[in-house]
Formats: sequence, C-alpha cells, structure tokens
Amino acid sequence: MLSLLATLPGHVFDDAKRPLFFLLVGFILTFVLARLNTRVTRARGGSGLGAGSIVTPGGLHIHHSVFGIVGMVVAGILEFALQPGSPWVEMIAFAFGSGAALTLDEFALILHLEDVYWTGEGRASIDAVILGVTFITLLLTGLTPRSIGEVGDLVAMSRWVGSALILSGAAFVIVSYLKGKLFMGTVGIFVPPVAVIGALRLAKPDSPWAYRRYASNPVKLERARHRAEGFNRRWRQRKHYLWDVIGGKPHLHLPHRQGHHDDHGDDSGGSRI
Repeated sequence: MLSLLATLPGHVFDDAKRPLFFLLVGFILTFVLARLNTRVTRARGGSGLGAGSIVTPGGLHIHHSVFGIVGMVVAGILEFALQPGSPWVEMIAFAFGSGAALTLDEFALILHLEDVYWTGEGRASIDAVILGVTFITLLLTGLTPRSIGEVGDLVAMSRWVGSALILSGAAFVIVSYLKGKLFMGTVGIFVPPVAVIGALRLAKPDSPWAYRRYASNPVKLERARHRAEGFNRRWRQRKHYLWDVIGGKPHLHLPHRQGHHDDHGDDSGGSRI
C-alpha cells in the first residue's frame, strides 16, 4: 500500500487535494467491501432478492444504500456547519465517499424502484460506480474544468467570450448525456473535445434524445439502432464479463420482467458469460 501511495503525484497530498484523495479511497474501499459482503452472502445461500440487506423482525429489508444516504447527509452537514481543518476534513471526506459508494452500489434499485441487485438491470449500479470513480479521479489528477477567469488568462479574450466558451462546453456535455453517452459526457467535462464527439454522434436508440428527436425521423432512428446493435455485438459481452468480475454475475430474473428478458436475449444468467 505504501509503495502504491509513493507512486502518486505529489499534488494529490496537497492541502487542496488531500480531502478528495481520502474521499476516493473511502469510495473504492467501501464499494469493494460492500460487493464482497453481498457476494459472500449469496454464496452462503442468501441468493434471493435483498441479499446483503438487513431484515428487521417485521420483514423490512434495509438496503445498504439507506446507510449510504444517511452517511452522505451527515458528512455534508458536518462539512458545511463546521468547516473543519485537518485531520477532520479528511475523515469527513472519507465518510462521504463511503456513503456515496454504498448509495451508487444500489443505484439500479433506486432507478427501477425495485430490488434488481442480482438481475441484469443491476449492472447499472456498476455503470454508476465506474462513472463516479472516473469523475473523482479526473478531479484528483488536476484536470479541473476551466473557470471563466482561467479561460480569459489563457486565451486573452473578453469575459463574455470566455463565458460563451464555457456555456458551449456545458451544452455539449448535456447533449452527450441526453444522447445516452454518459461516459463521454463525464470525461468531456474535463476534456471538452470528448463531449463534442459524443454530442455530434448518433444518439443511443433508447436515449431521451432519440425518443424526442428521432421519433419523426425513422431513417435516423433505424441508423441509431443499427449502430447500437453493431456495438453490442462487438463490446456488450466483453463489458458484461468485466462488470460481472467487478460486481458478481447476475443470476435472477424478476417474474414480471421474464418476458422482457426472453424477448431481448438478456444474458444475465446461464452460461453465455
């Protein structure tokens, strides 16, 4: 562990970056422990929905996202109320990162409003965790979005032009998100050309952008579907395999979604992965 820390850039341990580093450590460590706990629980026979949750005497399943939300709220309030110095700010950052990990580990449950943790839909939680780690890491490396003042200093232009550049960059990020390109949009916050590419390419066929903009353009919608099918053939299985290594392989189907899985060839069970 010490050798790993020694290889990190020196600015990571500066006063400004140190809390963010502890937040990232808390995030990754808590996610690993949470997934290890749920996978051990499943291996010991707790393979049904709600594995890894606490069951009260009344039969209420308290998922660990509840503890995550409480942890983030408490840590956020303490930070704003006390604005402590070191080492308390690092401890609060660690607690906030832990809460965020517990919450995003069950992001799919919150998104679907039902327990999909060990179903194919549960992989959305891994997507959320990967995006979270990517966002924090990019901030930690110093690739922070440029402020209006920095743009003015770098390009020697007026504040209005600098503001327009920042707003246009934000617009490309938003369009990338609307087109279903979440990873490109997130990286594009720090590296604007990536957001531009994501915004200019065809939207994913199930994205809000395609739903609103391609409904009256069946040719473009068909192109989007064709491109998505090609991408899925090449990369979906590989992505699912990697996500299953990280979070555990789904093995359940919700009864009311069984027909949906059969129609779309879902590969969350069986021997296809």
